[in-house]
This record gives sequence, C-alpha cells and structure tokens, in this order.
Amino acid sequence: MVGDGDRQELRAGDVLATKRREYDEDDVRVRPGRSSRPRTRTRPRHADAVEGFVIAVDRGRYTCVLSGAGPDAPLVTAMRARELGRKSVVVGDRVGLVGDSSGAPGALARIVRIAERTSVLRRTADDDETTAEGRLERVVVANADQLVIVSALADPPPRTGFIDRCLVAAYDADIEPLLCLTKADLAGPEAVLGYYTELELPYVLIRPDSDLAALRALLAGRVSVMVGHSGVGKSTLVNRLVPDAERAVGTVSAIGRGRHTSTSAVALRLPAEPGGDTGWIVDTPGVRSFGLAHVSAESLLHGFPDLVEATVDCPANCPHTADEADCALDAWVAAGKADARRLASYRRLLASRSGEGDPREPERNPGDPLAGS
Repeated sequence: MVGDGDRQELRAGDVLATKRREYDEDDVRVRPGRSSRPRTRTRPRHADAVEGFVIAVDRGRYTCVLSGAGPDAPLVTAMRARELGRKSVVVGDRVGLVGDSSGAPGALARIVRIAERTSVLRRTADDDETTAEGRLERVVVANADQLVIVSALADPPPRTGFIDRCLVAAYDADIEPLLCLTKADLAGPEAVLGYYTELELPYVLIRPDSDLAALRALLAGRVSVMVGHSGVGKSTLVNRLVPDAERAVGTVSAIGRGRHTSTSAVALRLPAEPGGDTGWIVDTPGVRSFGLAHVSAESLLHGFPDLVEATVDCPANCPHTADEADCALDAWVAAGKADARRLASYRRLLASRSGEGDPREPERNPGDPLAGS
C-alpha cells in the first residue's frame, strides 16, 4: 500500500498514475551523538608552561619542584592533564606545569607535558612474562643516572643473586651501578668483592660511624636510585645523607629478614657540597625480589660482562644453558677466566625466565659460599 506522502498524483485524461518518491541524504536528519561530534586534533601548545621535576606520587597527585628552585622553595602539587592520555607520570619525570604553580596551600597545577626520558628503570614481580606477575611491569624511576645497590654484609646476610638482578636492570636501562655495602662493622667485604672482582664494580663501605664523604662525592650532581632488601640499613643511610628526610627505620626480625619501612618512592634533595654541586637520591620501598621479565633473554648477558667475551666462541643461537654441549661458557669458567658462581647465577636467571626454578626466592644463590645465600 502506498501512502499519501509517498506518491504524487498525475492525471492524464481519466488515468490515475502514482510515482514513488525517491529520497536522498538531504531528507535524513541525524541527531549527533557524543561519538559523532566533530573533534579537533589541535592541542594547546602551553607556551607558558614552567618546567618541574616530579619527586613524589600519591593517589593521582604529583609533588613537583620547579626547575632552578632552591631547597627552601615551596613544593608544587599537580594533577595530570587529560590530554596526556595513558602516559604515566613517575618519580624523576621532568614535566611542564600550567595553572597555579605557586605552591600555596590548596593550589593545584596541571602536568601538560612529559619530557623525553633519558633512562627508565623497570622491574616486574616475576621473571616469566607469561605469568600475570611477569606482565605487570613497574617503572621504578625515570631519568636516573645511577643505581645504588644497598646490601648489608651481615644481619641480614648479603644475597649476590639479588645484586646480579639489579646489575642486569641497571645495564639494561643504561644506568651506572654503585654497590653500597652497609654494616661493615659486622663482617668484612672480601667475599662479596671477590665475587665481583672481574667487573671492577665501584663500591663504598658504610659503618655506623663512618664518614660519608666518599659516598656524597659519588652522588653529587646526579639522580641516584637506592634499592635494597628491607633491613639492610637503606633508610638509616638516607637519614644520614639527608637529615631532614625522616624516613622510617625498621628492625631486622629474628629470622634475618627486614621490615618494610619505606612505603613509596620519593626523591630527596641532597645538601649542597662545598663546590655548590648538589644531587638527588630516590629512596624506594624495600623489595624482596627484582623481576626481569621486561629484559630479553639476549640482554640478560649484559649484566654479566665477565661472561660476554666467552660467547664469541659459542655456536649461532646458542641458548647458553647447561645442557648445551657446545656452549663456550663452561670452558671459559674452567679456564679460570670467570667465577663459576657467576655462570650459575646467569643460568638460573635464564631458567627462571622459562618458568623453571622457585620464583619465590629468585634472589638467592644456592650453594654460594657467601653467608645467607
């Protein structure tokens, strides 16, 4: 049946003809919805943005210091602008701020830009990237120059497996490592230093009453990240370096494990040195393990530079595992050119990536003569 609105009547003599009306796009009326409204890709340039440095992150609020500001300058609280999308903002980021950057009580600025990062230190909760923990990648800090690996020589005992992991993460992020051995009044450093003798790893020894001038000189003018197990004296060391830090200090339990005292990463400004050069240290929460799922199997070897030269004689695509008969690493160690414990540690990391071994204690080196390993 043809409706009256759909026909035009044409009379030719006594003949009634109908003609169906043809519609085009001009007859269609569409009410624009949210998703169909035209949007522009033009974004504001924020030419008036001031440069800042992120020193703390807490529940969507970012504490920043303005570039060039002195130690007594007020801290700026900021939020992330929506236009940044999914880009994360972490401690160490250098950002552009607009809005109220006065630092006055109740003032809130906006982070509208994140400068390109010179380095990104990451870790995962697990080594196996096929697991949920391995896929959960955490950025520890951005734009760091140095990774300070804090390890006690006793109470709790040193764990070279954990140090090895930190070295891999540091070399992968192109950050220089520094070994900081605390509680040197309780045990000597010979065993630990002997384990890393081929690496020529820079180190400092810390005692409760020792002068920190050597450590301060290594930290001056740089952004340094401090990582370590709970109970190794990291927070105590931070309080000595930055007296105003007031980081919580815990105790070591009867079974040799520390209590987590720092709950979030925070960048602390170091007091200026006599030459006027200052720096920043980023104190991180005590960690139990340092997962390396974000590091490729090929890049793991970068954390073992004492083994790299031996791989020249390995066959193409050598997996470097113990069951590979043609792997040159075994002959390299047998010739006394590297410590057998280092090779064992490297192969444990390889096995851990494939889901083998015990992921709960990846920082331990079974059989290592070092105490507590």
